[in-house]
Formats: sequence, structure tokens, C-alpha cells
Amino acid sequence: MSASAARLAAPLPAAAKGSRGGSKRVLPGFHLTLGYTLLYLGLIVLIPLTALVFKTFTLSWDQFVAAVSSPRVMASYRLTFGASFIAAIVNVFFGLLVAWVLVRYTFPGKKIVDALVDLPFALPTAVAGISLTALLAGNGWIGQYLEPLGIKLAFNPNGVVIALIFIGLPFVVRTVQPVLEDTERELEEAAMCLGATRWQTFSRVILPAILPALLTGFAMAFARAVGEYGSVIFIAGNMPMVSEITPLIIIGKLEQYDYAGATAVATVMLVISFALLLVINALQAWQRKTQGVA
Repeated sequence: MSASAARLAAPLPAAAKGSRGGSKRVLPGFHLTLGYTLLYLGLIVLIPLTALVFKTFTLSWDQFVAAVSSPRVMASYRLTFGASFIAAIVNVFFGLLVAWVLVRYTFPGKKIVDALVDLPFALPTAVAGISLTALLAGNGWIGQYLEPLGIKLAFNPNGVVIALIFIGLPFVVRTVQPVLEDTERELEEAAMCLGATRWQTFSRVILPAILPALLTGFAMAFARAVGEYGSVIFIAGNMPMVSEITPLIIIGKLEQYDYAGATAVATVMLVISFALLLVINALQAWQRKTQGVA
């Protein structure tokens, strides 16, 4: 063997192996990266939530039950979670429709429409609430034509649902859009060639592929709506037992220096929201498992 051939056959040094995709990585090692991750999550998420729960423990059990189950608070639960659920369901349907149009069609002004989807992300929630009120109030651009017909969309629970739909739509669109872009249209064409109707093609080919993304979008829109405050208070009317949301109850207790009562109500919202998210994540896992078996 010649000297040049021997040099080519010799093993690469460790540094050279790392530079060519060996054991060295761009980010630090697993333990260091994991440590930074847990530290960051602890500072941003775990410590505030733990402080919330510990503040609630300053109440006795009877005081806790009285704080979280008064008629006014219970009415706010029904409105907050009910309106959030309705808004998330509406956003699943219309978000899928918007994502479908943006992915499957080309039309003038498509980039503008695509940018408008992200407007609720960038727009301050208070501005969104004022804008919706200006449109839907009795003297607004749209409300002045609807109220004579007996349709009131502002200063009642209808306004709460509309505001939550507005702020939750981008979560569904941006979750479903990339999944639709990745779906193989050849499967749809094959289904149609085999005689499937449009509904059969959608329900048996497209929907199973995008269902986990739809559930994720629903969960994100629902979670965002449950904690919404700025856009709702302007259009809700904030009438106790009628159109008062739970975040407003918490703000009211804080203004009255009832910190323990505020954290008690916030803890109930946290537990319910977390339980609902666990259910949705379980549904997603079940759906992925079903698709894997199929």
C-alpha cells in the first residue's frame, strides 16, 4: 500500500469526526440543555403557579368553597367556559375553511388575507374590544341595523362569544394550515377515481389526516379564550350574573384587596383548564395511535 493510500485509510481524528457530524453537536450536551430547560420552565411557569396555589392555602376549606362557589362566581364560570367552548367550536369550522382557501386556492390579494389572519395576534386586545363595540353596539356601523330587528350583539353574552371568536381564529388557522400543505393530493385524486364523493373523500381521506391538528387548534383557541380579558370587557357589558366573565371577577377581588379569594377563583380556572387540555391531548394521542394502526 502506498503512503497516500495509507493516509486515506487511516481513521479520522476525534476533532475531524465531530466536524463532520460525529458526536459533537451545535447545542450543549443533553444534561446541560435539559438543566437550562427545567430552570427556564420553573422560573416562568412552575414558580408562579406554585405561588398561586400556596396563596390559596391561606384560606380554610369553608372559606375556599364560599369564595369559588358563590352564585356570582358560578355564573361567571358558566359564561366563561361556555362562551369559550362555543367560540372554539366555531373557530374549528371557520378556521378549517380559511386554512383550506389559503392552501388550495390562488386568488388576487391572497397574501393580504393571509396577513389579516394574524391580525388578532398583533392587535392589542383592548383595541379589538373597542373596535368590536364600535361595530356591534346599538349605534355602531352594524348594530344600528340589527337592533331594530331584535338582534343585540353587544353588551350581552353574544358579545363575549364574538370577541372570543375574533381572538381565537388564528390559532386554528395556523395549526391546520401546514398540515393541509403536507397532505398528499394524490390520495384525494385516487379516492375520486375510485368513485368516492366529495364528502367521502373529505371524511375518510382528508379529515383523519388533519384531525389531530384540528384538536390542537381547538385546545389552543379554547385556552386562549378562557383567559381573555381585554377584548371582552368592552363588549360584554359586565353585568353581574349575566355577562360578567371570570377574569373580571378576579380583577374585582384584587381591587378589593381580596388576594386569597382572587387566587382561589384563579386556581379553579387553572384546574378546569388543565383537565380539559389533558382530555384533548388524550384524544390526540388516541387519534395518532389509531392512524398508526390503520
